[in-house]
Amino acid sequence: MKIGSEEARRKLPELLDRAHAGEHLIITKRGTAYAEIGPVPTRQDTVRGDGILALRGTGTGMWGDRASDWVADLRDEWS
Repeated sequence: MKIGSEEARRKLPELLDRAHAGEHLIITKRGTAYAEIGPVPTRQDTVRGDGILALRGTGTGMWGDRASDWVADLRDEWS
């Protein structure tokens, strides 16, 4: 559902209740989408598994293209 910013301001408590119930609402300003109000994701929505394996892939790219090169560089510092 789309709603104008002024109407959203007037109806904020109602919109929050609707979002809490699972509805996604788009707030527009002069016909342009500016924001979305929606439900907060639950833990089940955000976690992809149990334990440490759920973290697999979350650090992709943090250490460059090849993590092994990054580790080797660190080891060289101690040589």
